[in-house]
Amino acid sequence: MASKGVYHMAFRGLKTIPRILPRTKLPAQLPQSQLAFRRFFASVPQEQPRLRLGSIAPNFKALTTTGEIDFHEFIGNSWTILFSHPADFTPVCTTELGAFAKMKHEFDKRGVKMIGLSANDIGSHGEWIKDINEVASTNVQFPIIADADRKVAFLYDMIDQQDLDNIDQKGIAFTIRSVFIIDPNKKIRLTMMYPASTGRNSAEVLRVIDSLQTGDKKGVTTPIDWQVGDDVIVPPSVSTEDAKKKFGEVREVKPYLRYTKI
Repeated sequence: MASKGVYHMAFRGLKTIPRILPRTKLPAQLPQSQLAFRRFFASVPQEQPRLRLGSIAPNFKALTTTGEIDFHEFIGNSWTILFSHPADFTPVCTTELGAFAKMKHEFDKRGVKMIGLSANDIGSHGEWIKDINEVASTNVQFPIIADADRKVAFLYDMIDQQDLDNIDQKGIAFTIRSVFIIDPNKKIRLTMMYPASTGRNSAEVLRVIDSLQTGDKKGVTTPIDWQVGDDVIVPPSVSTEDAKKKFGEVREVKPYLRYTKI
């Protein structure tokens, strides 16, 4: 039997998946769930995208709560947040979806689309949204991808190694909590990975978008805990003289650490 870690290596883009899968007949006593997972694993493309920052977000087609989408067409010329959840009708996921739904107007102001993903079918999503709206006193308007077979989850590496080793009764691993911030050029600008037990900080997602958009527009970087209105940092590639011409006042703490206002 393949050793632990083999699955993880395979999903990192190795071209040898057929070689690392067992060549021998699987034992008759192997649980049906593991048999199902192995069949699914064998069908995964041998070339998995490398989801580096700056790489193009993999495209896919999927059914969502607002209809079928082509992901790149959905992004269009907008910033987009793709965030995944382990399952419908679970406590942490319900609080998260409610929080994101309540912040929709903030994301709209920044020209950001939201799209969720949960590893259940479309019928389940529809019923779960009713609970989210009731619990959070909100109205979920963004689409939620139905990913019961985890195809998008595997494409975006939203899988915990522990869940690969201990797959669920359906023979498929649960998804973790992932966040992908994607720019209008379809490039991945930020990723966040959370275990299933830990809820995200929605305000941090918004803060990062503010930082990325400010940096792109103004040619600056942002320090730790930066918020809109705080001083920004002049990049090392810009001389102090040029920074003064561009921004006006420049406060030099060290030759390599210079603050300015925008």
